[in-house]
Amino acid sequence: MNKITSKECLLAAYNECKGKLVLRETAAHDINSAKKELLCCGGTGCHASNSKELMDNLTAAIKKNGLENDVKVVQTGCFGFCAQGPIVKVMPDNVFYVQVTPEDAEEIVEKHIVGKQLVERLLFVEPQLKSRIADYAQMSFYAKQQRISLRNCGLLDPEDISEYIANEGYQALAKCLFEMKPAEVVQEVLNSGLCGRGGAGFPTGLKWKIAASVAADEKYIICNADEGDPGAFMDRSIMEGDPNSIIEAMAIGAYAIGAQNGLVYIRAEYPLAVNRLQIAINEARELGLLGKNIMGTDFCFDIEIKLGAGAFVCGEETALIHSMEGQRGEPTTKPPFPANVGGGYWGCSSNVNNVETYATIPEIIRKGAAWYSKIGNWNAEFDENGNWVKTISGNSGTKVFALAGQINNVGLVEVPMGTTLREIIYEIGGGISGGRQFKAVQTGGPSGGCITAENLDTPIDYMNLSKIGSMMGSGGMIVLSDKDCMPAMARFYLDFTKDESCGKCTPCRIGTRRMLEMLDKICEGNGTEEMLTDLENLAKTITDTALCGLGQTAPNPILSTLRYFRDEYIAHVRDKRCPSGTCRKLFRLKINENCIGCTKCKRNCPVNAITGELKQLHVIDQNKCIKCGACIDGCPKKAIVME
Repeated sequence: MNKITSKECLLAAYNECKGKLVLRETAAHDINSAKKELLCCGGTGCHASNSKELMDNLTAAIKKNGLENDVKVVQTGCFGFCAQGPIVKVMPDNVFYVQVTPEDAEEIVEKHIVGKQLVERLLFVEPQLKSRIADYAQMSFYAKQQRISLRNCGLLDPEDISEYIANEGYQALAKCLFEMKPAEVVQEVLNSGLCGRGGAGFPTGLKWKIAASVAADEKYIICNADEGDPGAFMDRSIMEGDPNSIIEAMAIGAYAIGAQNGLVYIRAEYPLAVNRLQIAINEARELGLLGKNIMGTDFCFDIEIKLGAGAFVCGEETALIHSMEGQRGEPTTKPPFPANVGGGYWGCSSNVNNVETYATIPEIIRKGAAWYSKIGNWNAEFDENGNWVKTISGNSGTKVFALAGQINNVGLVEVPMGTTLREIIYEIGGGISGGRQFKAVQTGGPSGGCITAENLDTPIDYMNLSKIGSMMGSGGMIVLSDKDCMPAMARFYLDFTKDESCGKCTPCRIGTRRMLEMLDKICEGNGTEEMLTDLENLAKTITDTALCGLGQTAPNPILSTLRYFRDEYIAHVRDKRCPSGTCRKLFRLKINENCIGCTKCKRNCPVNAITGELKQLHVIDQNKCIKCGACIDGCPKKAIVME
């Protein structure tokens, strides 16, 4: 491909490359088609499950059968259905194989490609229907999703820029450079209603407008890729599966605010994302899509990657900027804001958005603000020229969630704003795993709160989640069942935020430790009812006095569980009992008269705490028992109970 020096050159490159995606776009459901592409998930999770070896074996099997000219193995980014990986999607058949091992490669080629038959045992089993489904489009996990930020993940090879160009990549940047003034780009993003997907939900266009209004010789546009929430992996998957969308969006943002330099702050624990992002940057430079005089215009812009050490607090923009400068990752009071001179990177005016926010920008520019604003449940006021004035309620667009916990379908889901929690959990997520009862869902990670069954029909948006004591956060969504202990869950998150506190302000540095000490005592049976009052008062004080968002939101899991599950706290401190049987010091296991002496529990016990002869009642030695539950899981008569 030649260097792209004009809008016409980009169009020529698109026409040259678009043939690469023909099989992936048609989805003809034709198993008899001679031409095939085997799309293999190349995300971190699947790499850890031997997807590289799987791809090698598929390639070898194709060669063995002499099909090199008709069948191609393509490494893509994450499909999002993480619990079912490694995944192989056969196109244009639209057949979706799950939990594929390297040993399955030869059977897929010989049976599906050569024999024109489905490999039934590798098809996905729909949890609620208990039946196998071959067609990707018919899976409940994908049926209600609307993938905008994730549009290219699982579709394109992230290490080949020509595939991104073939899917209309960099067309949005060309539209900005040749058809729009910077102020018009800012207004388009404002009119779309896009809010920052990093957690705060501040209007992205307004943030750009503020940065654009600052008079400065040097400006920076920064991508916050420091994804720190436990269980969250949205940003990592986008960078691994669609790095060029981030590059294009940052260039658009730089054009809009008048920046010359871009920085991506990414944690070093994401080596695959770092590598693919660097490959995409290098390819974009070679084609003239980064660097001097982009597409033959006067616009010059380049991007540099900055590695972080994985500090949760560096998700806060001022702490992130300090870390990039080589200082301690500590937040500072505002103003000055990063957009102000003196508040940004090396004192320069800077704009910070997160990965998911940037991933949405090219689609908004290419398809228009009116298209995006109609997705979701956004209600806004506009002036006589059709420009955004203020948001009345709801939010536009989609949001990506990392759905995990006690749920059948674990993975990344992208849904329109206004989708209810019930739809996500029971329709997309396939319901609670193990046939257990839903208890709560924790949104917003360690900064969020729990949501109970009475609020399952709440439409998801920033304001609605805040009203019921939680928050959107970056998109973590942990589903809890009746086997989860709420005080223990609050302790888990607080232990995380305590360790991640930068220590700059006293409320966070000392307050989180004091709250954790009280939760430790409560979960160990040493708490008192007075302690619950002290815990709640301290949590509210920290919320009001901590310096940054980390400290201000650290008490949220405590406050929300006390609000909705105070009875569980009372059981821990008054009755010295853990209702869910999670807190080990507050229950004991006993074998009752239903025992038939099958010895299964005795054989399963990892510490030899169970004794008894064949066909006789068994006994648990409480001094040896570690309460792991292995005996409960294996007992055919449900004879082992907690008391």
